Amino acid sequence: MNRKNTHDRRAPFWAAGLVVLCSTGLATIWITGGSFWTGYVLDMTGPAWNYILFRGLYTEYAENRWISFFTPQRTLIIFLLVCFGIEGAQYRGVYDSTYDPLDFLAYVSILVPLYLLDSHLSK
Repeated sequence: MNRKNTHDRRAPFWAAGLVVLCSTGLATIWITGGSFWTGYVLDMTGPAWNYILFRGLYTEYAENRWISFFTPQRTLIIFLLVCFGIEGAQYRGVYDSTYDPLDFLAYVSILVPLYLLDSHLSK
């Protein structure tokens, strides 16, 4: 089976994951929950749903500069740099927010498994 057919066959599953992750992350601002819910769920789901978006996994196959640039490895590295940069800015007091070292774990908790799945399926 060619790359386009394989990608297009998997796109609905990625789209469902995108909807679940995005809905769950946004629900943290609509639904009152405990400290885990308000402190970590968006940090867990945000990078993951954006990974699916940036990689174009949720839609039909396309060959363009965007998709060529955002390989699985490059996307993971960029996202980790951004997430860790945000946390570093919080640590340095660049903006009014609370530094929490457990946010590092939250960022990678879904993002890295998605990357591993994407890398495996992309081969």
